[in-house]
Amino acid sequence: MSRKYVIAGNWKMNKTPAEAAALIGEIKPLVADASCDVVVGVPFVDLPAALEAVKGSGIGVAAQNCHWEKSGAFTGEVSADMLKSMGVGYVILGHSERRTYFGDTDVTVQKRVRAALDAGLTVILCVGEYLEQREQGVTGEVVAMQTKIALGGVSAQEMARVIIAYEPVWAIGTGRTATAAQANEVCRLIRGTLAGLYDAKTAEDTVIQYGGSMNAGNAAELLAQPDVDGGLIGGASLKAPDFATIVKAAK
Repeated sequence: MSRKYVIAGNWKMNKTPAEAAALIGEIKPLVADASCDVVVGVPFVDLPAALEAVKGSGIGVAAQNCHWEKSGAFTGEVSADMLKSMGVGYVILGHSERRTYFGDTDVTVQKRVRAALDAGLTVILCVGEYLEQREQGVTGEVVAMQTKIALGGVSAQEMARVIIAYEPVWAIGTGRTATAAQANEVCRLIRGTLAGLYDAKTAEDTVIQYGGSMNAGNAAELLAQPDVDGGLIGGASLKAPDFATIVKAAK
């Protein structure tokens, strides 16, 4: 397998800059010997402190969103070029909280992905179904559609800078977790979608994470699945020992 595990923490709207620096200071020695890539996704206001705190560690820093335009009358937004100019390497796009609370759609996610790739960022693209969609038996259709639309205009070569995070919305912040078999099934479906969009090699090389209440207790079982290549970690990423346990499980 040519894929390398990626464990990324999504801190959501948590931590002041000083608190962010302190948490990264706790995390750094615990993941110094990580065999996977480690990323922290912090609020915009924490980016300078995080970029300074990770120096010398190999930990990457992600923003939690970006706008699709380079500049303009978009009060409260941040462009991909702005992030790149700061030294940010990653951006999380299409998270269900952005879709649910802030009006992001498959189309706007695609525009954000395009802008981020054009700026030279690596994208962590979130896809996932709501509970009613799973109960209706349309998980595969929903996730495949989200994936296809978001990657519109993205070349096979650019897929080297795209990580896909499967996050069932019903398992985010709820304490409910997809079983290891359920997580692998959908990650495998996403890989099949990529094979149809591109080719078998591109599909095989793309990192597909699982997110949705992955924690220190269930990470090893989830990460042992053949099509689960890491995790996008919510609450557990705010606790250095728990986050480190997940990183150590990604072998």
